[in-house]
Amino acid sequence: MKDYIDKINLHIENLDDETLISLETISKSKTFSKGEYLLKAGSVCTKSYWMESGIIRKFYRHQEREITTEFYFKDDLAISFDSYTLQKPSREDIQVLTDCVVRVTDFTAFQSLKMKNRQLLELDFLLTEYYALWLEEKVFELHTQNATQRYQTLLKKSPHIIQQVQLTQIASYLNISLETLSRIRAKI
Repeated sequence: MKDYIDKINLHIENLDDETLISLETISKSKTFSKGEYLLKAGSVCTKSYWMESGIIRKFYRHQEREITTEFYFKDDLAISFDSYTLQKPSREDIQVLTDCVVRVTDFTAFQSLKMKNRQLLELDFLLTEYYALWLEEKVFELHTQNATQRYQTLLKKSPHIIQQVQLTQIASYLNISLETLSRIRAKI
């Protein structure tokens, strides 16, 4: 996956000046405070959020529980994928976990700009491919690894999550109870 991220970063670094200026005109930097919501379930995701600093999480509510599906850190793109792509109400919430700075880009403006600019169309395609690969890997891990293996995979691939996110949210992300996570952590 790192190779794919490198490919995306290289593409971004090679965007021509005209493309960068066009992106700058439809994006603005914005600061959000801990606890704020970028998106609430039932609303349409009409903006994308490119992380400059801080931590954000995406989650949904099921049977009175919050189930975390993603964490976003620097250089991640925070969206509710199906809501953003299809412009339909989201099933998920996107919430700021720490004060953060993001580049906010309007969906309609980006769609219009990417139709006029091949480099942005290619970038959008690369980001979508990466998300599909990441999601497929996550589903594979959920179906083939036990709780301890999932925690060890998270430790190996994303130790920053363990260091910066509440254990209740990590347990939810790994699809295990907080008690199970505590037992696994005690053994390791």
